[in-house]
Amino acid sequence: MASNIRWSPFQNPNSLAISSNLTLISFKKFNVLQARCISDVKADTDHTSFITGTLSLREENEVHLLRLSAGGTELICEGLFSHPEEIWNLSSCPFDQRVFSTVFSSGESFGAAVWQIPELYGQLNSPQLERIASLDGHVGKLNCVLWWPSGRNDKLISIDQENIFLWSLDCSRQAAQVEVQSKESAGMLHYLSGGAWDPHDVNAVAATCESSVQFWDLRAMKKTNSIECGHVRNVDYDTRKKHILVTAEDESGIHIWDLRMPKVPVKELRGHSHWTWAVACNPEYDGLILSGGSDSTVNLWFASTTTSDELTSESVFKSPTRELDSMLLNSFSDYDDSVYGLAWSSQEPWIFASLSYDGRVVVESIKPYLPKK
Repeated sequence: MASNIRWSPFQNPNSLAISSNLTLISFKKFNVLQARCISDVKADTDHTSFITGTLSLREENEVHLLRLSAGGTELICEGLFSHPEEIWNLSSCPFDQRVFSTVFSSGESFGAAVWQIPELYGQLNSPQLERIASLDGHVGKLNCVLWWPSGRNDKLISIDQENIFLWSLDCSRQAAQVEVQSKESAGMLHYLSGGAWDPHDVNAVAATCESSVQFWDLRAMKKTNSIECGHVRNVDYDTRKKHILVTAEDESGIHIWDLRMPKVPVKELRGHSHWTWAVACNPEYDGLILSGGSDSTVNLWFASTTTSDELTSESVFKSPTRELDSMLLNSFSDYDDSVYGLAWSSQEPWIFASLSYDGRVVVESIKPYLPKK
C-alpha cells in the first residue's frame, strides 16, 4: 500500500489530519467547501506544491496554496486567499510560482483572470490576490485556461463553448491582449468543454467537444483533424512521447490514442464503474497514467507505448489494432465523493495529489509501483 497524506484543506488551516505511516487516520471536518480543481505548482523548484480553489454558492470562496514538507509527512497550508467567485478551473503558471489563472462564475456569468499571490503573503493576516489581467471577450460559457506546459511562454489559451482565444500576456504591464480568435465554430450542436495544449507543438491544441476531440492549429486558428469517441470529459497529452493522447470517457474509463491513426484507440482501459472525469499522464515515468471519476476512485495505470522514433508510419498503418502492454497497478478508493482533480508533482514525479468534490485533498506516493532499476 502506498503511503499517503490526507487532508481536507477547505477548513480551519490548523486542523490537519496527517498520516505519516501506511494507514489512514480519521479526522473531523470543519466547514468543508466543494471543489473541483487542483494544479501542481511547477515553478516551485524547491518544494512539492499544489494550488486548489473552492466552488461554493453560499460561502466565501478561497484559493489554498499547499506544500508537502521535506520529510513528506505533512501537508502545510502555505497561504489562504480570498477569491470573489466560484472557481471552476485553476492552473498554475509554469514559470512563476506566484502566478495562476482561474475560470470563475457568478450566477450564470463566467469569467477568467490571471492572479498573482502577494510577495509577503506569509506576513499578512488577510492577504489579497492581485489581479494581473482579465481575459474578457468570451460570450459563451468559459471552460478552461491553458498555459504552455513546456517552459516560459507569454501566451495563454482560453476555451469557451464555441471559441478558442490565444492571448499575449504581459505580467509586468498587467495586461493581456487577444492575439487571435477562432474563426470557425466547433460544429453544429456541439460545444467545446475543455482541452490540452500539445507539449510537443506550441501551435497545436486539442479541444474536447462532446463526442469528439478536435485538433486546432493556433496560427490559422482552424481545425486540422478530429477523433470520434464517446463522451469525453478530459484529455491529456503524453509529455514524453509525441502523438500519444489520453482521453477520459464516460463509459469505458480511458482511451489511449496514437494521433497518426486516429480512427480507433490503441487501447481502452476499463477501470471505473461510472463517469471518468480526469486523466493525467506522468511527466517523468513512461506509461504511468492516473484517472479519477465519479465512482470515488483514482486508478493508477501502466500502459507502455512504442516511441515515435521506434514506430514507423508503415508499421502504424499495418497494425491498426495493435495492443499496448497495460495493467491496472492500483485503485485508490479512500474518497467519499467524485474525484474531479488530479495533479502529478513536477518536482517529485512519484507523488500525486487528487481532489474530490467534498473538498478533500489526498496526496499519494506511488514509489512501490515504479519499475526497479
